Amino acid sequence: MTKIPYPGQPVRGSRTGAPIMALFDLLGRRWAMGVLWTLRENEPCTFRELQEKCETISPAVLNQRIKELRLAQLIERSSDGYVSTPLGKELHDQLVPLGAWAKEWAKKLPDPESDDT
Repeated sequence: MTKIPYPGQPVRGSRTGAPIMALFDLLGRRWAMGVLWTLRENEPCTFRELQEKCETISPAVLNQRIKELRLAQLIERSSDGYVSTPLGKELHDQLVPLGAWAKEWAKKLPDPESDDT
């Protein structure tokens, strides 16, 4: 049975399962964010379309992420393919500003190739 990080239960980085840590555990799984982002930009997507748009994702990993994201109520299956739920859309909208912040942060970091690190 597929399990997802659940608030209130121990998760990676938190013995207490703080809700934000449970979310970060879920989103930190390989390709979880990629699947969410791809669906928001291209929904609906069939399994095959989603796999093609994610390029290097294996069918096994995609299948696992779909199961987890469905259990987390972030995506769902429609008659036309997979789509974001209202909760998934809300999460995406909350993450967009964080992505913009991360781009600015990246500009301020020293070059990893230089000796100044």
